[in-house]
Formats: sequence, C-alpha cells, structure tokens
Amino acid sequence: MTQQDVIEIFEKNKALLTGHFKLSSGLHSEKYLQCALVLQYPKIAENFAKELASRFSKEKIDLVVGPALGGVTLAYEIARALGVRGLFTERQEAGMVLRRGFAIEKGERVLVAEDVVTTGGSTKEVMDAVEKLGGVVVGVASVINRSSGEVNFGVRYEYLARVKADTFNEKDCPMCKLGTQAVKPGSRK
Repeated sequence: MTQQDVIEIFEKNKALLTGHFKLSSGLHSEKYLQCALVLQYPKIAENFAKELASRFSKEKIDLVVGPALGGVTLAYEIARALGVRGLFTERQEAGMVLRRGFAIEKGERVLVAEDVVTTGGSTKEVMDAVEKLGGVVVGVASVINRSSGEVNFGVRYEYLARVKADTFNEKDCPMCKLGTQAVKPGSRK
C-alpha cells in the first residue's frame, strides 16, 4: 500500500476536506482529514491495520491502545491483525485515562494507534497514560502524519501517508483574517 493509494482512498470517500478548520490541537488549517469517513468501511480499516501491523511484526506487542474517538477503530483492527488485545483511552480533566475496567499489566508492551497525527499531543497523552500504568510503549502507528515537522515520540513511528497541510495559531490564521469562520469537525470539544 503506497502513500498515493491511501490519499486516493481519502479522496474517493470525500474524507480529505478543504476549507477553514479548527483542529483538535486548537490550530487552524485549510485541510482536514476525516478518518471516520474512511474507517467506517471495515475492509478499508482492516487493510490499513494489516499494513501498519506488518510494520511492527518483528516487535513483541502485548496490546494496542488508541485514543477515543479517532483511534478506537484503528487500535482494534491493528490488535486483531496482531492477535492481541485492543484498548482505548478516554479524555478526562487530567488527560487521557483507561476506563471501563481496562487494565495494563506492568511491563506489557504497547503499540499506540492514532488515526491522524498533527502535533502528537493526543498520542503523547495516551503514551503517558500507558506508562503511568506500567506499560512500555514500543511504537506509534497512524494512518496519516500531517505534522509540519517530524514528530518525535521517542519510539518508532510508522504511518501510511504524509499529508502536507499548513497549520496556524488562531491569531496568525490567514483565513481568520479574511473573516471566515473555522469549522470544528474533530472529536474534541
């Protein structure tokens, strides 16, 4: 699966949007990738997950953890491809936490899965939650890397496609200066 294959899947499913968007990070951008429109199709989610899982096939991984909401489907599908458990974190006041009786045993080796990485903030929150519970993060996997630079998680990071999309602080956003309203299609309020 090539980067172009992934981008074509997003375009075919009208999941690569253009306009004025406020991202989960708080930054503004003229492009938005709505992974839910792509991952709603089980075969696509399965294929993306199998490709990402194959890139970590030589690692010992005990479980896959993704952030709600964007990483839930992908974490589950990667876990299924690897034959391990798939968990998800949820946002609370203090950041990402495991709930619903999910547990991580001390020393378990964890792959963190995310749909789109922009700043890496949510992914790092998941990593922190895993490490606080005694898990060992061995890698990060995402469908899309849209970071402006190379995000450094301190572990191996694999993604299927890189999408260049400028991001702006609200005060520096050229679209805001033109008076257009930012749309917030993401999962964070």
